[in-house]
Amino acid sequence: MTSRLTTLPNGFRIVTEAMPGALSASVGVWIDAGGRHERVEQNGIAHFLEHMAFKGTKRRSALQIAEAIEDVGGYINAYTSREMTAYYARVLAADVPLALDVIADIVLNPVFDPREIEVERGVILQEIGQALDTPDDIIFDWLQEAAYPEQAIGRTILGPADRVAGFGDRDLRGFVAENYGPAQMILAAAGAVDHDAIVLLATEFFGDLAAQGQGLWEPARFAGGERREVKKLEQVHFALGFEGPGYRDPAVYTSQVYATALGGSMSSRLFQKIREERGLCYSIFAQAGSHADTGMLTIYAGTSAADIDNLTTITIDEMKRAAEDMTEAEVTRARTQMKAGLLMGLESPSSRAERLARLLSIWGRVPTVEEAVAEIEAVTTARVRDFGAAMVSGAPTALALYGPVNKVAGLDRLRQRLAA
Repeated sequence: MTSRLTTLPNGFRIVTEAMPGALSASVGVWIDAGGRHERVEQNGIAHFLEHMAFKGTKRRSALQIAEAIEDVGGYINAYTSREMTAYYARVLAADVPLALDVIADIVLNPVFDPREIEVERGVILQEIGQALDTPDDIIFDWLQEAAYPEQAIGRTILGPADRVAGFGDRDLRGFVAENYGPAQMILAAAGAVDHDAIVLLATEFFGDLAAQGQGLWEPARFAGGERREVKKLEQVHFALGFEGPGYRDPAVYTSQVYATALGGSMSSRLFQKIREERGLCYSIFAQAGSHADTGMLTIYAGTSAADIDNLTTITIDEMKRAAEDMTEAEVTRARTQMKAGLLMGLESPSSRAERLARLLSIWGRVPTVEEAVAEIEAVTTARVRDFGAAMVSGAPTALALYGPVNKVAGLDRLRQRLAA
């Protein structure tokens, strides 16, 4: 299966991948407009806008938007990340034109009715409250803030409640005008799709959009630091972050293999040593996340206040040991897990469409699956050890702690152990 790409004269891109034998398709519009494109006074507006897209257009009410897709057995959804906002649907093959019509409608023609803004404001404030009540969710926002202080990429996607409370239709329209240009948009579709037919529809819906400049985009600076929130909880929630490579850095595959071997599965070092051998926690994992120009290796665990010092000590010691004796078997297993995850994900039209959009946004083209597999296979044990050594020998570091953490060792103590 190979992808096809067409760019309209105004810069709008259409990328598709047909999946022989598929009976359904996933289609959507991915826009380079997320949390990091907001000014400080706009923090949370990209996410607010995503919500408002479903609250009515010039042609459809909120109910009619939902009914249009659900009447044909499909579903429609959206999400906002730090770098993108996506609006997408999954439908049967015959209903792809309908899905594109609805998605184009909600992206291009929202009405921002003041009454609906107030309703959705309440929904988002509830979402913010729910996040604050979910320790193993909110701690990652705090870690991001500690890693990238006073930067758009470090601020929460949901935005602070007091900021969200003041947004109005002028703010929403202003963000659209700044960031929803055709060159910032990608229409991606996978499954039972016909590229030429989708290009014709995209030309009809998006071809007349006027080109505009790129919105705000501030280069990331991983500064590091500590965020500690003391609260009476049953567990201490611990998140430790190290600066890692961005998507375009060749080391990104090495970072992913390292994170998988260190704490990405039940057979990983941290899971086996800390949970299985010592019983210090229920949940512990490591993951490597990347953005366009930066990344972060994150380790998370939840444990009791009595066990947190042992857990953090063992975590640091395992990181140091991995830099010295990560085995060929561990690296091979991690590479295999990554390849399997990639290939299994390609069986889903939704995952495939998202992959098309993200890769096109990052690279300006869609690398083949064979290229991705080759990059994973090229990661050697020596490279993984070297990457691990760089983590423990001076990579900028951030720490977030939540719960009964008033006496828990802080970032300086962890840095000292890393250097010991």
